[in-house]
Amino acid sequence: MSVKNLLGLCLLGALAGAWLNPALADHRHGDDEWEEEFWDGPCRVKREFDDGDYKEEIKCRHGHGAFWRPGRWKDEYWERGCRVKIEAKHDSFKKEVECNDDDDDD
Repeated sequence: MSVKNLLGLCLLGALAGAWLNPALADHRHGDDEWEEEFWDGPCRVKREFDDGDYKEEIKCRHGHGAFWRPGRWKDEYWERGCRVKIEAKHDSFKKEVECNDDDDDD
């Protein structure tokens, strides 16, 4: 195998690896805050964490790639001392987790 062919193969492998990796934007705003956006298949995912509270929003164009049960529904429950609210539609899914810490130093 010639050097040109080997270099071409390496370049092709690097381009394929970059194309197949999901685009990930991770933004940290300090010790207690961060947010990230990325694509999971055909769906755009946005996650935010702010001082114990967590939000996740998933949008799938025309519902393609959606993993939640079909239809429009809402759910609210408590999990490990945190209130969880979920709202789902055909093409979007929102989850909010609110944790009230009694030991805040404010």
